[in-house]
Amino acid sequence: MNMLAIFLGAVGPWQIAVVVVLIVLLFGGKKIPELMRGLGSGIKEFKDAAKDDQPANSKNEQSQKEENKL
Repeated sequence: MNMLAIFLGAVGPWQIAVVVVLIVLLFGGKKIPELMRGLGSGIKEFKDAAKDDQPANSKNEQSQKEENKL
């Protein structure tokens, strides 16, 4: 964790600007919104899957507890 803090502390506004310029040069201005939409939908699907998994686990635990009581 200490290495992560050192790395994040070394990233300044100039480094971020250089990365943004490189991304624009590589993908072009018209392609970036499409990439961001894809990234956003992927994150949304991941969150939905994580939410769907939690109730299933709790239902399984409750059914196992009920079976143990019988």
